[in-house]
Amino acid sequence: MASGVLLGLLLRNLLPDSLFVKDYITEGFLHVIGAIFISSLKMLVVPLVFISLVCGTCSLSDPSKLGRLGGKTISFYLFTTAIALTISIVAAILIHPGNASLVSSTMEFTAKEAPSLSEVIINIVPDNPIQAMTQGNMLQIILFAVIFGFAISHIGERGERVALFFNDLNEIIMRVVTLVMQLAPYGVFALMAKLSLTLGMETFGSVVKYFLLVVAVLLIQALIVYPLLLKLFSGLNPLMFLRKMRDVQLFAFSTASSNATLPVTIEASEHRMGVDNKIASFTLPLGATINMDGTAIMQGVATVFIAQVFGIELSLTDYAMVVVTATLASIGTAGVPGVGLIMLAMVLNQVGLPVEGIALIIGVDRLLDMLRTAVNVTGDTVATVIIAKSEGAFNEDVFNDSQAGKAATSFEEQVLNAKANSKS
Repeated sequence: MASGVLLGLLLRNLLPDSLFVKDYITEGFLHVIGAIFISSLKMLVVPLVFISLVCGTCSLSDPSKLGRLGGKTISFYLFTTAIALTISIVAAILIHPGNASLVSSTMEFTAKEAPSLSEVIINIVPDNPIQAMTQGNMLQIILFAVIFGFAISHIGERGERVALFFNDLNEIIMRVVTLVMQLAPYGVFALMAKLSLTLGMETFGSVVKYFLLVVAVLLIQALIVYPLLLKLFSGLNPLMFLRKMRDVQLFAFSTASSNATLPVTIEASEHRMGVDNKIASFTLPLGATINMDGTAIMQGVATVFIAQVFGIELSLTDYAMVVVTATLASIGTAGVPGVGLIMLAMVLNQVGLPVEGIALIIGVDRLLDMLRTAVNVTGDTVATVIIAKSEGAFNEDVFNDSQAGKAATSFEEQVLNAKANSKS
């Protein structure tokens, strides 16, 4: 990010009226690289959402898993995601980080007329699923994927074969996501250089405001919402919980991946928190798949920020669609670095905002990705502790012992052991 900004500002100050810079660098090289990266994000939206949701629904629809425990877990995760989205949207509306004067002539966008609430509800059901995919109608794609996955899980052996096929496809699409994210440094460089050339330093003041707002809401979710829920539903000491989560949060921050952190999260939940393995081994992997509160916060703030930058007024229906779309899509969001940007592109498409607006925030997203992963694993563990206590599968003495789980091995050794167990 920094190198792109410095290049843009340098060219802007040294050659302010150069046609060569404008035609061959700004609208030429930088535009091409940045546009290719944005297009690669768009390319992944529909296949990622559809395949991930089919796989997620196949797993969730297993009657052996969707009993009382599954119902509690899924309900709690979706509830906290909805809370995160609501707080982030309200905060973005009140703080107003986006400045409409930032948009240049190259980023103009004409908003479509917002549909009525009745039309939104009717349009959730696709009359042509293939057409919904080609048009990027995300609510229709989500509904069809959920129905399709549910049907697969209920037709026995043939459904199991199809589920295995989709699981293989999911591995492939995750690999494609990884490949695209490897191109991110070049795309970010080009996008940030072009922005600094066309929009100037005032742009970055607004982006800093966006960044600080996301960080603030992430901290509210991690340090206020989760502790309140923990105290309300379990009566446990939130300060003890946060103290024991510190090492896991640091590991999540360093990896920016809920999946990579999963072995460490399970280790801490069982040995530091006192959760029975039969609970932790179910709720935590499920949380790494469907509980994306940190990502939801970024999506909520970013959606409002981009709408404000382009001078687009979102209606209450639009905000409701953001909450519903992002909450449902969290079922299929993979816990890997960078996938939050693809999910953001999906949300922007659903409410008729320009996906190109991602260029404004992409430069700071890597650090935010690390922060929101720490929030995600905190939410997973809060849910696990609450559900374990409600199921009588929780050792409160272990939870209240500040040294529990530390006597045998250091945290670094626990991490290495957890990694080794995940590979075996």
